[in-house]
Amino acid sequence: MRFGLIIVGDELLRGKRQDRHLSAVVQMLSARGLELSWAQILGDDLALLEARFRGTLAGGDVVLSTGGIGATPDDLTREAVARAAGVPLELHAEGATILREQFAERATPQRMKMVEFPRGAQLIPNPVNRVPGFSLGDHHFVPGFPTMAWPMLEWVVDTHYAQLHSDTPVAEYSYRVVAPESELVPAMKHVLENYTTVKVASLPSTERFGEVELSVRGPAAEAMAAAESLTAQLAAAGVQWELLDRTAGD
Repeated sequence: MRFGLIIVGDELLRGKRQDRHLSAVVQMLSARGLELSWAQILGDDLALLEARFRGTLAGGDVVLSTGGIGATPDDLTREAVARAAGVPLELHAEGATILREQFAERATPQRMKMVEFPRGAQLIPNPVNRVPGFSLGDHHFVPGFPTMAWPMLEWVVDTHYAQLHSDTPVAEYSYRVVAPESELVPAMKHVLENYTTVKVASLPSTERFGEVELSVRGPAAEAMAAAESLTAQLAAAGVQWELLDRTAGD
C-alpha cells in the first residue's frame, strides 16, 4: 500500500508561505518504517481538486491531505471530495456535538460548516482546538496549520495503519561514479532484477560533468547484498566508483 500526500493552498503556489508538510510527513512515515510514494501541491481550485480526488479515490493509495477544510469560501477541499465521491456534504452529528461543546454560543452556523463532511466520513481528532478533520476510506483530510496537521496525521497512521508499520532496519549506500548514466544502466538493471526489495537511483552531478551519485536503498541485509552486487558489476564494466555514504538502520 502506497502513501501519497496532497497539500492544498494557493498561498504555497504564490510564494506567500513555504511548505513544511512534505518533510514532516516524510520523517513521520520513516519513523514507522514507511515511505511516501508521491506528493503534490494543488491550488484552491474546485474543479482541479475534484478531478484529482476522483482519481485518487479510484486508486488504492492511502492519501494524506492538508489544507482547505476551514469554513471560508476559499476552503474547497470538503466540497471537492464530496463531488469526487458522488455523495452530499452533510453536518456530521458527532462533529457538531464537539463544536458545540468547544465553542458554546460561539458555535455559529458559519463555524459549524467546518464539520460539514462528505456522507460516510469519519472524524480525525484535533488535539489543539478540537475542530476535527475527516477520513473517507483511505483518504484523510486535516487542516493546513502544522501544529494541528502533524499530530492529526500521526494519529491517522498509528490508528488506521499500525499493521503496516515496520521495525525492519533500512540501509542506503551511495557511491560516486565517473561514467555517463547510460553506462550504469546494465548494473542497475541487474540489481533490480535480483534484489526486488531494494531501490536503485542515479543522480547526475550538477557541478562535475560525467559524475553520478548512484545509490541503493532497502532492508539492511538486502541492501548490503545489493550494494556488493552493484559495485561488482561496476568494477567488471571498468567503471570507477567510491563510497560516498552509508546509512544503516539500527
